[in-house]
Parts: sequence; C-alpha cells; structure tokens
Amino acid sequence: MPYQLSELSIKQFFNEIYHILIDSAKDAIEIWCEMYDIRFLKEFHELKLQEFVNNFEFISIIKGPYNNYFAINKILFIIEAINFLKLDINNLSNLIDYNGFEYLIQEILTKNSYRTIKNYRFSDKSYFKKKTNQTKYEIDVIGLEQNYVLFIDAKQWKKRDIYSMINKAANLQYQRALVLQKNPEILSSLIQSLIGQRSDLKIRMPIIIIPLMVTLEENWIKISENFVPLVSIYRFNSFLQDLRKNLTYFRTLKISKLSFQKQIF
Repeated sequence: MPYQLSELSIKQFFNEIYHILIDSAKDAIEIWCEMYDIRFLKEFHELKLQEFVNNFEFISIIKGPYNNYFAINKILFIIEAINFLKLDINNLSNLIDYNGFEYLIQEILTKNSYRTIKNYRFSDKSYFKKKTNQTKYEIDVIGLEQNYVLFIDAKQWKKRDIYSMINKAANLQYQRALVLQKNPEILSSLIQSLIGQRSDLKIRMPIIIIPLMVTLEENWIKISENFVPLVSIYRFNSFLQDLRKNLTYFRTLKISKLSFQKQIF
C-alpha cells in the first residue's frame, strides 16, 4: 500500500480524483487542477506529497511560476482505479471520448507487452480494390506480440445494437485485414513500424492476423457470423491473456512471407 496508508484512504483519494475527472471535458486526456482541489492531499507536506504522488503513474506535480499543479492522465487513472473503486472499467470509460477509448485500448495492450500503433491508414494497391470499390482504409488500433497481430476496431457503443449492424461492422474489420494480406509491402512496412529500431526483437513466422472489435459495453453477441470476436472493454484484458488457447474459435489470416524480410529480421 503506497505511503503506508490504509486501503480506505487510498479509495478516498481515487474517489476525489474521479469526481474531478467526471466534470472535465471528455475529449481531454490530461487534466490539470489546482493543488487545493484534491482535499485528500492538503495535509501532506511538500516532500511527503511528492513521495506519495510518485506511487501512481497517472498523477504528477507540475511546477508553475507562481503555483504548482497536479497533472492527471485519464487513461492511466482508469487502469489504476479499477483496483480501488467499485466502478468497473465500463463506468470509468465514460470519462473519455472515442479518441480516449482508443488510447485506453492501446494502454491495455501495452500493459500486456504488445507494441502498438493507433489510427493506421493505408491504401489498397492490389487488384482487390476492384472487387470492393474501396481504396482507403483505417484500423483504429494495431497490436503486435510475438507473431500475433491484432487489428482492433474500437466501438464506443452504449446500447445493445442489432445483430445485422454488429455483423456488418465485424465483416468490414475482416475486410481491412484481408486487404493488408493482399498488400504484402504495406504489411511489411507496418510490421517494421511496430518493431521499430530494436534489432534484438525477432518475429517467428507465420504471422497470425486477428481482426476483432472492442466495445464499450458488454454485448450479447460474443463473435460475429464471420467468426470475428466482439470483446467488451471489461473483458479485454482477460481476452488478451487467454488469446492463444481460444485462437481456434476466431477468424485469422496467416502470413507466411513478408516483403523486404531482410530489412525486418
């Protein structure tokens, strides 16, 4: 327990932060507030305050010319608050807008050792575009871990959507994955971007692409008619941890060869 405080005290701290954030603009990822806005921290002396704040990723002290401020990252707060508040991640996700929801998905991936890219845009340069009549695509969040690549469509749905709508969105996500499979040079460039400059990071072939959708709320549909998984943000962390043993139930694409492999491996 940080700074030898009781769990009840820590919950009070998180609860105060939550009520500050719930009144903030949803499109803001980071919120600054005055030092006196968090009553729980008023009694801390400067050194002890810094010591306490250092225990949490989501909050930091910003030195100003006249006053100091607290900077609070909403995404990191949501991740940490699950352990201390009665609210689950679905409720906490209401602190953010669609863009923030994508960042939250990205952060959960990062916590599970995935390398990520957000809002990946690409063009179809294959003959497949003649069939689909579409040339431009975007994938909300992409995650790479070992030889698994997740193509995630983030849906901040807040109601139980009709079956046909969900299936249509899932089929479009599968199509995006299929288009990248048919554009090996673009896919190769994407993998290179995910790997970055780390020469020690190796990827086993084949690469397994898994299209999926992550939704704000739990839905009665867990998998689409095309076997694309639909995962609520509440279950997303456990989905990642159990991915390998459930992989046979999902629609996947296998990539056995990449262009420019000498540059990648």
